[in-house]
Amino acid sequence: MEKKRFYIKNGSENIPAVLWGNPRGKLIIEVHGNLSNKEDTVISMMARQAVRTGYQALSFDLPMHGERTNPEYPCIPQNCISDLLSVYRYAKTLAPEIYLFACSMGAYFSLLAYHNLSIRKCLFLSPLVNMERLIRSMMDYFGVSEERLQIERHIELPKGAYLDWDYYCFAKNNPVPCSWNSPIKILYGLNDNITGLKEITEFGMRFNAKVDIYKHGRHYFQSDEELRVFDKWAEKNLI
Repeated sequence: MEKKRFYIKNGSENIPAVLWGNPRGKLIIEVHGNLSNKEDTVISMMARQAVRTGYQALSFDLPMHGERTNPEYPCIPQNCISDLLSVYRYAKTLAPEIYLFACSMGAYFSLLAYHNLSIRKCLFLSPLVNMERLIRSMMDYFGVSEERLQIERHIELPKGAYLDWDYYCFAKNNPVPCSWNSPIKILYGLNDNITGLKEITEFGMRFNAKVDIYKHGRHYFQSDEELRVFDKWAEKNLI
């Protein structure tokens, strides 16, 4: 399979990207989740399945992920949305029909960035659909009040996680958009500890999305069986 590594410009930023396959008139933008990268397992699997089904695929590293280690350009919503828009503009130079695959927080950023753009179909794996609720859950778990976060502004947590006042305010003021014009297909694991079943069900009803639930699945699809389920789901929904 043809595979080209290159950079997409976004102002002074060079976004590491991979173009999978040859021009076909249809291109799927792939947006990874937290602690992932442009060639992670599910990203690579979706790209291979897309090429087999008649697409090109375009994946890239979000800020502070994969090849991108510049702390001056952190992984905050504003930067991620800006990168997504630059990737979309580049994708439109390659194909007239743009599709989307996004995982976890990549789905949240994509919903904000692409809600008024032309996307033919969206495939979401374990989408994060309420960033404010997730941050509040982290605050509750670690005993951090809103008042403390406002005063301290940035609080480091175990395992590289953190709480940030500006990020929290952005999430409060920027929920997922009220409208989305393209069909949405979702694969969700019933044991997801990030997004609850009620939350994903309400999102699906709100956007008339088709939600496939894998009863043994977790938020991160990593086991052999989870990946087999994901691969079959991708093949079915790319057609």
